[in-house]
Amino acid sequence: MTGAPAPAPGAVRVLAHGIGAQHDLPLSPFYAFAGAFAALFVSFLALGLLWSHSRFTGERAGRPLPAAVQRLADARATRVTARALGLAAALSVVLWLLLGPADPDRNPAPGTVYVLLWVGLVPASLLLGPVWRLLNPLRTLHLLVCRVLRRDPETGRALPVHLGMWPAAAGLLAFTWLELVAPDPASPTALLLFLGVYAAVHLTGAAVYGARWFDHADAFEVYSGLLARLSPFGRRPADGRLVVRSPFNGLDATPRLPGLVATVCVMLGSTAYDGFSDAPRWITTVQTSALGRTTTATLGLLAAVTLVATLYALCAGATRLVCGGLRHPLTAFAHSLVPIALGYLVAHYFTLFATEGPHTLALASGADRPAVPEPPLGPGGVATLQVLAIVTGHVLGVIAAHDRSVRLMPPRRAVIGQLPLLVLMIAYTVGGLALLIA
Repeated sequence: MTGAPAPAPGAVRVLAHGIGAQHDLPLSPFYAFAGAFAALFVSFLALGLLWSHSRFTGERAGRPLPAAVQRLADARATRVTARALGLAAALSVVLWLLLGPADPDRNPAPGTVYVLLWVGLVPASLLLGPVWRLLNPLRTLHLLVCRVLRRDPETGRALPVHLGMWPAAAGLLAFTWLELVAPDPASPTALLLFLGVYAAVHLTGAAVYGARWFDHADAFEVYSGLLARLSPFGRRPADGRLVVRSPFNGLDATPRLPGLVATVCVMLGSTAYDGFSDAPRWITTVQTSALGRTTTATLGLLAAVTLVATLYALCAGATRLVCGGLRHPLTAFAHSLVPIALGYLVAHYFTLFATEGPHTLALASGADRPAVPEPPLGPGGVATLQVLAIVTGHVLGVIAAHDRSVRLMPPRRAVIGQLPLLVLMIAYTVGGLALLIA
């Protein structure tokens, strides 16, 4: 999370990676690109030779957790506690923004939103599942209002089928615009305005459509839910049991809803823009553009998301052309982009979370200008972690796409039908590594 190019004074450290510019990392371009290409190509060949039948069973998979764990997770006290924590955290952020200092070095609100929420949801969702569904203060507010009105929170109009995840995609794009493009993303005014509009939109949606609105429309619930698809813990819809499962089965169960592709492309494209937004050439372009800094940066963010989406659409079209009657290839393979997005998130935000997370917690506990902890890894360690995260994410994407291919495509075309996907994975990998070492 680099913030926007040339951010306002005082916002630089809060919105910085904390590890220096990517081109300063000690990486050998040749070995990074060669290793990534070899990993993808070897995995593709191995899957083509050894993996001829689909092995993932999606929502049906999983070994039930002990009954005591199930009871604890489903206990009313657990859910009430989680909702109270989420509501208390949201109220604290609002009070810090209203009453706290404008200096982000002394106010914990920006770090809470941009680090503990946005970045912290990544490890929390991977470890515990879709945690934001329980913590979501907007869902809790809607529930409380419904109880006061003696109304079932699920009551409301049927959600339009075509709506899908499109509101979540728009919400994620708006949030990343605030984080990466807005002139002063750490200012109380900007954060209050965004949070107020966001809350109004989603509470209105819940009032019209019921609590199910949050499931596919709330950006942070969808963000957490997609990442939770790679969690080893899940819940079987058939019987509601908590299970331990292969993350690939959770990924395979990703619902094929309208807007899924757009949501994942926003996750990928915004992280890509974050990667090159602190490059000296881009900073110079933004600062000298006749269109103005904010307009140019906005166009850059939209261009990054559009490029990711265009490449994927071309890949899906080529796959359909090769395999004939394959229906809905855009959504059929969209789940394979989730581990790629996760790899980029880990690569870009690990050091930020490890340094700014404790710093934000110290501010929230009342410390005045606490020291920022040193990064847990040196530049070499960070560089290695970044490359491994990006390559691993793409390899997992290749595996997920291959299993879906052998399920949907005729046996003779299952391997050749994946060639466009392989080319896409290589293109994304090259682009991701280039942002780190160029």
